[in-house]
Amino acid sequence: MNTLFTVPLIFAAALLSFAHGANDVANAIGPLAAINDAVMTGGISAKAGIPLWVMGVGAIGIAMGLALYGPKLIRTVGSEITELDQIRAFSVAMAASITVIIASQLGLPVSSTHIAVGGIFGVGFLREFLETTSVKDEIANDKELISDEKKHLKALNSELKTLEKKDDKHKEDYERIVDLYKMIDEEENTIKEAKKQLKSAEKVKYVKRDAVKKIIAAWIITVPAAAVLSAAIFFMIRGIVL
Repeated sequence: MNTLFTVPLIFAAALLSFAHGANDVANAIGPLAAINDAVMTGGISAKAGIPLWVMGVGAIGIAMGLALYGPKLIRTVGSEITELDQIRAFSVAMAASITVIIASQLGLPVSSTHIAVGGIFGVGFLREFLETTSVKDEIANDKELISDEKKHLKALNSELKTLEKKDDKHKEDYERIVDLYKMIDEEENTIKEAKKQLKSAEKVKYVKRDAVKKIIAAWIITVPAAAVLSAAIFFMIRGIVL
């Protein structure tokens, strides 16, 4: 099934790139188009013209950015958040494309990168939910097994203490004590393994939490950082000019 989604995934990725150009690149080119129109007309127009060379600047910029810094982001989005296959990646690309194209049609400036990452979160957290739901019976069985093994271990320890306190031990008693030590070790190992399985079943995480924290922190930090930096640059230029 994954193999069948290889070609649709290519088209979905192309559609997401189209949506990225329709929104993110347009956001970057917008100020340049407005400035060019102001210079050409000598004033501020209600509707600025967009010459071909302005769009060419955007096209060259996105191509150079992809070539220089794209691989880092590709690795982060493609593999460092959650494991993706063709079906999951197709779902993410289509969801992000539809969202960005609708926002572009409505004239809303959005980030296709953030939207794509949101789609990856959706797929990853859904996998966690479905997996957790499917292993509920397994978790219940593991808990029951641990409870039974603890009762058995308690009984063995009790029998061992009774035999060790016995004054007139016979050969059979010593043999039984040796067997009890072996059985107690086996029971303890069984309980440890059952606890490990229970812990892994209860903590199914298909979304890497460190990556989630890093991305959320980036979303929170970059917007005010860009605002402060742009204000500082404008303030310096204004001070130099005036």
